[in-house]
Amino acid sequence: MFDDLSNASMAVGLVIAVPLYVATYLSFVCLLRYPRNWHSPPLAMSLTTIGLAAVMVSYVSLSTDGYDPVALLLSVGIIAVLFSIISAPAIAFRPASRWIEFMARHGRYASPCMLVLAIAAAFALHNIKLQGVLAAAMAIELAWFFWRRPNHRRRLYPIVGHDLSVLKAQAKGDIKDFARQHGIHELVFSEGTVNWRGCSKETLPCPYNLYVNHLGLNTAPCCREHMAHLCHYVAACLRDMGAVHWLEGGTLLGAVRENGRLLAWEDDVDISVALEDQITFDSIAAGLMACAKRDGYYVDVFKKKRHIAISYNRPGRWTLSWERNRMRGDIRLDIAVYEHTVSYGKPVLERKFCKGAMPLTEFGGYGVAREIVLPTSTIAFLGRDISCPNKPSEYLHLLYGDFAKVDYTYVDITAAETRCEADSAAKRALTPKKGIRPDGL
Repeated sequence: MFDDLSNASMAVGLVIAVPLYVATYLSFVCLLRYPRNWHSPPLAMSLTTIGLAAVMVSYVSLSTDGYDPVALLLSVGIIAVLFSIISAPAIAFRPASRWIEFMARHGRYASPCMLVLAIAAAFALHNIKLQGVLAAAMAIELAWFFWRRPNHRRRLYPIVGHDLSVLKAQAKGDIKDFARQHGIHELVFSEGTVNWRGCSKETLPCPYNLYVNHLGLNTAPCCREHMAHLCHYVAACLRDMGAVHWLEGGTLLGAVRENGRLLAWEDDVDISVALEDQITFDSIAAGLMACAKRDGYYVDVFKKKRHIAISYNRPGRWTLSWERNRMRGDIRLDIAVYEHTVSYGKPVLERKFCKGAMPLTEFGGYGVAREIVLPTSTIAFLGRDISCPNKPSEYLHLLYGDFAKVDYTYVDITAAETRCEADSAAKRALTPKKGIRPDGL
């Protein structure tokens, strides 16, 4: 009889421990959407996740004889390390330490390996609750490991021209060793050529925040292709909604300075929208979500931050929709909203968060003179005409000062110095010599 009660108690412990871990895990990966989008997590959500983790650890450590200190230390240590590995890719979207970078790069191997060792230790303790928690974690990590495995049927893009010269400069001439050292699985070498195994809507995106921002490479050709598609797709959706919109920030800079192209190291696309009487933040968010649901894009809405992010990849089903926050890359378009106001007696368009060197308004926001933006004009960008500020050069000067000067925003300092040499060489090669026509005739 006592054995039956003991077995029943163990079964109940297991049944409670597993969903406790799953709930904590889902709350945690949902929270990661904020650092991925350069926002601080809300306090309430953070406290909820911390509370779930505390309840789980306390439950695992509780036994009929009181708290099991070994189980407590083991569960706290394992959860702390595992969740650090899980969060590393989201945290590494910002400039991060070498340790965060290491975990972000190798996390898909580290999680399963760590859990195998942890489960072996848990079984040695004969703690059924801890075993349940680790078994649930193991199942999730293995599923994530296999879901994000490389897809060798991806389309190959040749790496040539400026892309290749920047790659060679960063690799110090030895591209194969560079790829091996930094885990660049997308590079394919064949008969003296260098190719890129490109991403698509059916695959995980390239981890180009690592490749572009930390290694100083050009944006992968597949990602540039998807950014161009996403840019014109969202612009068309906004146009159909009747929303006044324009290219923003580095995207506008590419259109003006790079003759209608993306910056070579671009990591997202920026569009801004002016709110009107009938065009509210909620109506824009609802309209974009309807378009995305129909056409297979992912939309993340941050109402308090006045920010909407549209991602190229397809939205996953419920839990996978949150697990996407663990991805290293994200082909994304960011929408910022501006409101009409008057600041210091002048009509301005105001946004909540700073962009570049945009000046403060008297209400604590950041603004640009209305006449610089409205009525919007058009500019050739990525093969089509698209809306831009009425005075794009003045707009860029307001944001960046001397915008003709190249500034490798968000690119690691050492990598930026190396690619600066490659970019200067490319510029010299394109500059015609005195007395020689550009066509060489």
